[in-house]
Amino acid sequence: MPSCVWHLALCLAAVAGNSWAAIREGQAERNCSAVPPYLPSTVVNTAQRLKALREAIVSLEINAYIIPGTDAHLSEYIAPRDARMAFMSGFTGSAGTAVVTPNKAVLWTDSRYWVQAERQMDCNWMLEKDVSISSVADWLLSEVPEGGMIGFDPFLFSIETQRGYSINLTPGNRILKSIPENLVDKVWKDRAPILPDNLTALPDRVVERTWQRRVEDIRYQMEENPYQPTALLLSALDETAWLFNLRGNDIPYNPFFYSYTLLTMDEIWLFVHTERVTDEMRVYLNSSCNQTLCVQLNPYDSVRASLKEYVAKSGIKVWIGTEYTNYALYELITPQDKLLTSAYSPVLITKAVKDETEQRILRDAHVRDAVAVMQLLMWLEKAVPKGQETELTAAHFVNECRRKQKDNRGQSFETISASGPNAALAHYGPTDETSRKLTVDEMYLVDSGGQYLDGTTDITRTVHWGMPTAMQREAFTRVLMGNIEISRTIFPSGTRGINMEMLGRRALWEVGLNYGHGTGHGIGNYFGVHEWPVGFQGNNLPFIAGMFTSIEPGYYKENDFGIRIEDIAVTVPAHTKYGNNYLTFETVSLVPYDRKLIDTSLLSPQQLQWLNNYYETIRKVMGPELERQGLKEEQEWMHKNTEPFQSSGSSSVISSFSVLLASLAGMLLQYAM
Repeated sequence: MPSCVWHLALCLAAVAGNSWAAIREGQAERNCSAVPPYLPSTVVNTAQRLKALREAIVSLEINAYIIPGTDAHLSEYIAPRDARMAFMSGFTGSAGTAVVTPNKAVLWTDSRYWVQAERQMDCNWMLEKDVSISSVADWLLSEVPEGGMIGFDPFLFSIETQRGYSINLTPGNRILKSIPENLVDKVWKDRAPILPDNLTALPDRVVERTWQRRVEDIRYQMEENPYQPTALLLSALDETAWLFNLRGNDIPYNPFFYSYTLLTMDEIWLFVHTERVTDEMRVYLNSSCNQTLCVQLNPYDSVRASLKEYVAKSGIKVWIGTEYTNYALYELITPQDKLLTSAYSPVLITKAVKDETEQRILRDAHVRDAVAVMQLLMWLEKAVPKGQETELTAAHFVNECRRKQKDNRGQSFETISASGPNAALAHYGPTDETSRKLTVDEMYLVDSGGQYLDGTTDITRTVHWGMPTAMQREAFTRVLMGNIEISRTIFPSGTRGINMEMLGRRALWEVGLNYGHGTGHGIGNYFGVHEWPVGFQGNNLPFIAGMFTSIEPGYYKENDFGIRIEDIAVTVPAHTKYGNNYLTFETVSLVPYDRKLIDTSLLSPQQLQWLNNYYETIRKVMGPELERQGLKEEQEWMHKNTEPFQSSGSSSVISSFSVLLASLAGMLLQYAM
C-alpha cells in the first residue's frame, strides 16, 4: 500500500458532520460568487466554530492561528478526536493546513482534494491549491502586519515544520508564538473522549524479548553512545508500544495508544492516561516499586512539565529522534549542550530488525492472510461474470474472510478496491457513491491488509477476468519484472534501499512508463502498516538481515486502468560463491499473480526461474495450510494458478489465443445468467 493516508478522509467524515450520501443529490461544488451563494448539501456550516476560535485569537492578541492536520505524535494516521483541521473547516482530506485570522479562513491542500474541499467547505473558507510551507508563509506575510504574531500549537509541529515557518517568516519580522494549549480544543465542545481500558499486553507466545529486556537493551545503547545521553525521550506512538510490548486502540487501523516515555539509566517514566491503566496492567509494569525496572506512571498531559523539570537539572543530556519529536518538547531542551539528536531514536532502529520470534510469527500471519486473498480472487473469478459484484462488495468480502482467520484484529488500512479508471487513482477507496460494478472487460486492483496478533499484512494484486489488451499485458508484465528484479537482487548488507529502487522501475522506464509513488515501506508485528524507517526512500535505514519491507511497483494510465503488484519480503542471508555478508529478499506474501496478464516472452530466464520458484514456494507453504483449514476448492484453485511457466513459445505459456478463449468463456457465462 502506498504510504499516503488517503483513507483518513473516510475516517474523519463523521467528525465534520458530513454525509457523503448527499453527493448523490447534487454533485456540484460550492459557488460563493452566486447570489445567494450556492452550497451543496455536503458543506459544513463553520460560522459558529470560526466565531468562537476568533474570540480566542483576539483574546491572545495574535494575528493568525495555524491548524495542521496531524496529532501530537506526528502520526501518519490520526484519531478522529485529533482532526482539528477537519472540525474547523469541514474538509476531511488527509493532507492540508488551515489558517484562521480575525477576518479570514484559508485552507491549503493538494490536487487530490481540490474537488472534495469545494464540496465540503462553506463560503467562510478560501481554498489555496498548494501544500508547501512557503505558500502558507507567503500568504501570512501578506496578511499579518510587521511585528505581528502567528500562533501555533507546538505539539502539532515537527521540528522541521517549525524551522520551515521560522525561515520564511522571521526575516519579514513576523513572530511565531508557541501556544501549548490548543485553541481548537477550547471551542470543540463535542470532541470525542479518551477511550477507557485501552492498554493490553501481548501474550507470551508472540514475544521473545520481555519489556524489561528491551529496556535493558536500549539502556545499553545509551551507555555505549559516545555522547553519553542521560535520558531518551520517546514520542512516536509505536516507540512506547514496542518498548513495553503493549497495544491499544486510539488510532484507526493502528494498535497504538496515546503515550510518551522518558527513559533514564535508573528510571522509567511512562506518560499515559492513567485512568485507563488497570490493576493488572500496573502489576505488569511493576508500577508500585521504585527500582530501575519499575515503570512510574504519569498523566499523559504532564509530559511537558516533567521534561522541563528534568532538563533543569545539571549534567543531563536528552536523546531524541528528530523525525517524530514534536516542537513542544524539543523547545524545552535548552541549552543545546543538553540535547542529543539523531534522525531516528534507538528504539525505532532496533525495532526495524525483527528477532527470530517476530520473523516467524510475521511469516505465519502472511500465510493466514494469503488464504483470505485467495478466497477473494477465487470468488471474484466466479462471481464477476454474473455481473452483480462491485468494488465495495469485493472489499467487504476479503475483510470478512480475514476476520475468520486466527488472531485477526481487523484491517490494517482501508481497503483499496478499484476497477477500470478508478484503479488509475493510486490512492482510491470505494464509497457508496463511487463504487463501480466489476466486469470482465476491465482490470481490477485490490490493495488490502490485516492486523493479526502476530503480524501486520499488506498485499496488492491486479487481475483481469476477460481479455486484456496488449498494452495492459505488457504494462503488467513490466511491473512484475520490477517486483522480481528487486526481490531477486543480491546486495551487501548495509545497502540503502534508494540505491536499488530503480530496479523496480527499469523495465517500465525502458518503454517510457513510470509510477508516482514509493516502491516500498516497512511493516510491523501487529503495528503500523507503514513502519518507518525501513524502505526504499532516501531517509530509510540501510538494509540488514531481519528487516521486512513491501516491494510495490505499479503503473497507472489515467482514466483507463491501474496496476500494482505488492508483496512483503524479508531480508535474509544470500549464499554467494565468493562473498560473505550478502543479503537478498525472501517474499512472504504467498498469492499467485494473474497468469493471463503475464507475457513470459518479456521475462528473462532468471526472472522466469524466480517466478517458478516463487510458485513452488506457494504450493509448498499454502497447500498444507489450505488443507488444514479444510479449503479443498481453494487448494485446487491455488494449484491451478501456480502451474510452472515454461520458456517463451512453449505450450505452457499463456498465449493470446488462450486469453481470448478465457474471455469468450466469461462472456458466455455472463449471458447465460
